[in-house]
Amino acid sequence: MPGMNSGPGPASSILVAAFRSALLHQALIVVLIFLFVLATWAVMRTAIGDQRADADWREPRARQLLRIGFGALWVFDGLLQAQPQMAGGMPAQLQAADAGSPGWVADLVNWGANIWSYHPIAAAASTVWIQIGIGLWMIFAVRGWSLRLAALSSVAWGLIVWSFGESFGAILAPGLTVLFGAPGGVILYVVAGSLLLLPQRSWERPATGRLILGGSGVFFLGMALLQAWPGRGFWQGRLGGQPGSLTAMIQSMTGTPQPHVLEVLVSGFGNFTESHGFAVNLVAVLALAAAGASFCVSAARSDVRLARIAVIAAAVFCLADWVLVEDLGFLGGQGTDPNSMIPLILLFTAGYLGLSRQPAADTAAVPVAVGEGPGPARARRLPGWVAGPARAFAGAPLRAIAGIAALGVIIVGAAPMAFAAVNKTADPITAESLSGTNGVLDSPAPNFTLTSQDGRQVSLASLRGKVVLLSFLDPVCTTDCPVIASEMRVADGLLGSKAADAELVSVVANPTYTSLAYTRAFDVQEGLNTVPNWLYLTGTISQLATVWHDFGVEVEDLPAGAMAAHDDIAFVISAKGVLQQEMSDDPGPGTGATQSSFSSMLADSVLQSIGQNQ
Repeated sequence: MPGMNSGPGPASSILVAAFRSALLHQALIVVLIFLFVLATWAVMRTAIGDQRADADWREPRARQLLRIGFGALWVFDGLLQAQPQMAGGMPAQLQAADAGSPGWVADLVNWGANIWSYHPIAAAASTVWIQIGIGLWMIFAVRGWSLRLAALSSVAWGLIVWSFGESFGAILAPGLTVLFGAPGGVILYVVAGSLLLLPQRSWERPATGRLILGGSGVFFLGMALLQAWPGRGFWQGRLGGQPGSLTAMIQSMTGTPQPHVLEVLVSGFGNFTESHGFAVNLVAVLALAAAGASFCVSAARSDVRLARIAVIAAAVFCLADWVLVEDLGFLGGQGTDPNSMIPLILLFTAGYLGLSRQPAADTAAVPVAVGEGPGPARARRLPGWVAGPARAFAGAPLRAIAGIAALGVIIVGAAPMAFAAVNKTADPITAESLSGTNGVLDSPAPNFTLTSQDGRQVSLASLRGKVVLLSFLDPVCTTDCPVIASEMRVADGLLGSKAADAELVSVVANPTYTSLAYTRAFDVQEGLNTVPNWLYLTGTISQLATVWHDFGVEVEDLPAGAMAAHDDIAFVISAKGVLQQEMSDDPGPGTGATQSSFSSMLADSVLQSIGQNQ
């Protein structure tokens, strides 16, 4: 019918089922990767000999906290990405994130959202495994090149997510405040990854701890100044009869599906802020300023005691904000991370640990000692360029081997994502989620004889030997039909050389405008006059009504007397004249992604029928 419907919802059963299926298949691949790597390591360890790293080495506590803490956050974020509604709901969430940002930011985010819209299953599943893989790699990779590569992958993916997923943390949009997550939680992952790239010796001196604490202090002071800046609506619980900036942010979170206890806490704090906005903002400004000043002073003086007090107080403030303002950040079925407060706590706590005295550790290079037995002799018989890596792999500790397997997990996610980024043809799953399950038929197609756009008499029986994609279009329609025509034209291109085995046929679906002048004008308007296997058929009202009836298509004039109301249905008819599929070709919202997806679905249906007849 005229008037496009909305796009697939996040809870579309077809999208959810396809997403789960993709995750299950990829999970099997992930398990096989771990089993293969571990089995290979065990065999080589037995054959070459047991090599053990120096057990006296200890990782600096500050680096260990960043490595394990942010690794765990990446794993948690990956698990959040596996929520059922992510495949269908993420594009709208991405586009909502750029609200108020400059045009170039919106364009960049829309580019990323389009990749997701064109390939929702591949993008959603890839994100799950990339983030889980990065997290596991950071947890298992304790030092050396493996840790540096894990940290670098965290930095790279974090920048991608911060740019496309968080619109640069909304730093270019109005209403920026650390209380609600600015400058974006994922940019803190990038900072942590950058710190993990520092050489080992940097963590054995207080200078790195001072750098982290001092940087945290400057950040807190800047956020305090921004929070205190007049005219931004944070000092008022209500402003002009409307909730103030902070009140509106808190109250917006109460609609998120969440445990009742948390909803009561957030709602109550929102009401309190509405009544006492000045006092709430004053406490926030003072807490941010005090934490910032304390961090800066403790870093400048290397004052461990002051740093400890500041870290505890700042952590309490951040946790309170995480619960009462950010509402934990990951609830509601489409939350992607715990927002910014937990990563922020990890960062400044690592600064404190780096400032305090480290336990004694052996900082010398760790040699790899080959164990006794016949293994080393066998290793020496290998070519030199093989023996060295083989001994290193066989003698690596289990956590390092697990880190290598985690790299395989990242590849499981990155490969489909890379393909999706360059593939301009949308996955048909979006069209299937809009049109519903295609009906499978197995009955002779009713024959008819109508007139083509070039005045020839064409019968359905005369098209035997070719697969027919049959649709019904109104030549004067200005809503659905032009979109469907465009999808048919693109579908023909997707058929490639197989287009010679198919006919794209449409029957006029308007009881008033049935002359050849209208079908020819429609063909030219939609560029179908250049498609060699395209037929747009018309006839007398009696002939058309018979075809509509035989194929179950309802057609009626609209009150305005122009467009007709009709069912958006397409049929696939085999080369033997048998009805095989009935599908809705309602184009939905008519976006680039949905149009491409419908074209893919139509082309796939035709190709399937061609394949069955060969």
